[in-house]
Amino acid sequence: MLKLIAALALALSSLAAIAQQPIPIKVVIVATFEPGEDTGDTPGEFQYWVEREHLTGKLPFPGGTRPLRINAAHDVLGIVTGMTLANAGPSIMALGLDPRFDLTHAYWLVDGIAGVDPADGTIGTAAWASYIVNDVNRQLDASEKPVAWPYGLFIIGAKAPNVMPAQPMTNNTYALNPTLANWAFNLTKDLTLPDNPAMAADRQRWTAYPNAAHPPTVIRGDSYASDSYWHGQVLTQFANDWVALWTNGKGNFAMANMEDAAIAEALQRLTRMHRADYQRLLVLRVASNYTMQAPGQSAIDSVNSPYIDSTAYDSAWLTGSTVLHALTRNWPTYRLHIPTVNEPAQHLR
Repeated sequence: MLKLIAALALALSSLAAIAQQPIPIKVVIVATFEPGEDTGDTPGEFQYWVEREHLTGKLPFPGGTRPLRINAAHDVLGIVTGMTLANAGPSIMALGLDPRFDLTHAYWLVDGIAGVDPADGTIGTAAWASYIVNDVNRQLDASEKPVAWPYGLFIIGAKAPNVMPAQPMTNNTYALNPTLANWAFNLTKDLTLPDNPAMAADRQRWTAYPNAAHPPTVIRGDSYASDSYWHGQVLTQFANDWVALWTNGKGNFAMANMEDAAIAEALQRLTRMHRADYQRLLVLRVASNYTMQAPGQSAIDSVNSPYIDSTAYDSAWLTGSTVLHALTRNWPTYRLHIPTVNEPAQHLR
């Protein structure tokens, strides 16, 4: 009897130890907002992921803005960070430090909507980023700036716009793994993204912008993250100049959002803590609106107009899930080996 009791105690202790082992996650899906419930109502960035990827498990997450979601295999995890830099960074840090999960080999797929520069794309366009650029800057109101300045925003430590000081006070640039970004783009560049009549009609306004006048595609384009919901032709030019300045001319502003820089910063810190791998970060943004007014429209009318009925959420899931499926279906390879553009074509779906 004593031997049986001892055996049972050992078995129970072993089960307890197993239960306490962190769950090894393959891919973290990062959405930034969901207006209602995760399923069954008007979708935001997260709902199609929950429904179509069967993220049926709901886990409490007091360090975030709403519960986490996980699939039945416990290898794909979903998080809604909350909007703005102030929410996104803490949410990712809280997840990275959560003892329930082993995220050391996880790929992080940021998949959200954004404002697109019409020079680069149209509503529904999906862009894989090579760079994320933050918005920390000095500002003068437009009514008080020198007349010759194009706008009143410039780098802290500089004395005018479009000047990089010898020692900038902040680091506003986050370079993403080019090998991984190239692989994701090549995997998805030939996808036919969904379209609809409202989007087609809207494109007629943008004949002076060829990339805004044709149906949506998958492109390469960089992310400018700001806590300000800015809009207009002048500030779109600023975003282009700002991204080019901070990336030494290598980056091209395409998508405006309010979270990406904070997510990248959190993952860099978690990498230094051996809790995550920044080199496995992918950023996909899909256009739901433009960053500026259409020809013949005022900036104030444009920013106050409701978004058109678009396929942005569908495009975000379609493009992102293509990458998700390739990673999970080939996990024995991709657990230790970050994919390259030379990966076999059969990895697509």
